[in-house]
Amino acid sequence: MRIVTNRKLVNRNRSIATWLFLGTLGLLIGGFVFINYTFFTGEGPADWVFLLQALAIPVAFVLTIFSVRMTNNWAREPHPEKALPDGLKSVSKKSILYNYFHFPARHVLIAPQGVYAIVTRWHDDEFTVDGDEWKTHKSSISRFLSGMRMDGVGDPVRDAKRAAQHVSKAIADIAPDVEVQPLVVFVSPKVEITFEGESSVPILFADEKKSPNLNDYMRDLNRAQKDNIQQRVTLPMTDEQIEAFESATLP
Repeated sequence: MRIVTNRKLVNRNRSIATWLFLGTLGLLIGGFVFINYTFFTGEGPADWVFLLQALAIPVAFVLTIFSVRMTNNWAREPHPEKALPDGLKSVSKKSILYNYFHFPARHVLIAPQGVYAIVTRWHDDEFTVDGDEWKTHKSSISRFLSGMRMDGVGDPVRDAKRAAQHVSKAIADIAPDVEVQPLVVFVSPKVEITFEGESSVPILFADEKKSPNLNDYMRDLNRAQKDNIQQRVTLPMTDEQIEAFESATLP
C-alpha cells in the first residue's frame, strides 16, 4: 500500500502542541509567582502586578484548552497515520492511503474495495452506540472536565458523512461514478464500545485484536466481492483519475 502523508502539517502541528504545553506550564508557574508576589517579596504589589494577576489565570485557561486539543489531535499516541496502515494489512498493495490532505476527511483510502473517507477518534473511554446515538460512560467530574476542554467524542457518524461528502465533491469531475463511503475508526486499543443498534456508518477499531476491526472489515468486503464474482483486480479509480485527484488536492 502506498502511503502519502502531509508530513509538513503533522510536524508543524506537533511542534505547536509541544510549545503550547511548555508555554502554558510557564504561564501557570509565572501566574503562581505573581499571585503570591507579596509572600515572595515581602512588599506590597505594584499596579502592574495586579494587572498580571488578573490576566494570568484566564490566559492560562485558554492556552490549556488549545494545548490539550492540539495534543489529543496531533501528538497523542497511537498516531492515526501509523495505526491505520497497521489495520489495513488485508488491502491490496495497489491501495493508497492519504493522510491529512482532505479535511474534514483526515484520511482517504483508495482500495479495490472502494474509496473511503476515514474519520478517526483518539478517545479511550467507554461508549454505548445505539444506531447513530452515542452515550459516554464517565463520572460527572470527568464529563465536566471534558466539556471544559471541549474534547468529547462529538458525533463521529455525522463527521464521517461530512468527510465523505467533501471527498465526493473533490472527485465529482474526475470520477463521477465512484461512491465515497464514510468510516469511523478508533485508534486507541483502550477504547470500549458496546453496540446496541446498527450504525448508519461502520464504527471500527484500528487494533485487529478488537472487533469489529478495520482489517476484518476490508477482508470481508473483499470476500463479498469474490462471492458475487465482482472482485476488482484494479482500483475503483484509474491511474489517470488518481493522478488528476492528486494534482487537484495535494500540495
